[in-house]
Amino acid sequence: MISEKLQKGQLLIAEPSIIGDLSFNRSVILLADHTGEGSVGFILNKPLDYTISDLLPEIEASFKIYNGGPVEQDNLYFIHTIPELITDSIEISNGIFWGGDFELTKSLINEGKISKENIRFFLGYTGWDANQLETELQANSWIITSNKHQSAILSKSSNQFWKEKIMELGGEYIIWSNAPENPILN
Repeated sequence: MISEKLQKGQLLIAEPSIIGDLSFNRSVILLADHTGEGSVGFILNKPLDYTISDLLPEIEASFKIYNGGPVEQDNLYFIHTIPELITDSIEISNGIFWGGDFELTKSLINEGKISKENIRFFLGYTGWDANQLETELQANSWIITSNKHQSAILSKSSNQFWKEKIMELGGEYIIWSNAPENPILN
């Protein structure tokens, strides 16, 4: 666990102890913003059964949609690695950017100038009020790690990402890496 101050760009790995939490069980979250007023993140490893063209037929692409978190799940968000193409985006860190000109983004996708390797779409986000995330960290709900993948994080395996991160932690966490998602059903 990192003892440094929380900051945007870090990863939050769900502790194995939060089994049963429908939103966050086995989640890896990219912290997109963290201020004194609260925090925002996106779950990186929970793909949904939709593509971008299912939600927006005017976009001619089959990019997967991910569950970004339980807040505002009727809104679409995106992160990307191409600020030189998508204007008005906000840097999270390490070459990862949040949002930007959506009309331009749609056009660039349809023109084939944006690929699924450099953008990821989410329904909803994960949000915390001021000090709420710190309280959850003190309750051992999350493990903080740096994003050593930097902008390549968008290409990480979504289904196995939590397991990979837990195995990297080693020690007592290794046993959890092979445990069934719901041990009660074992």
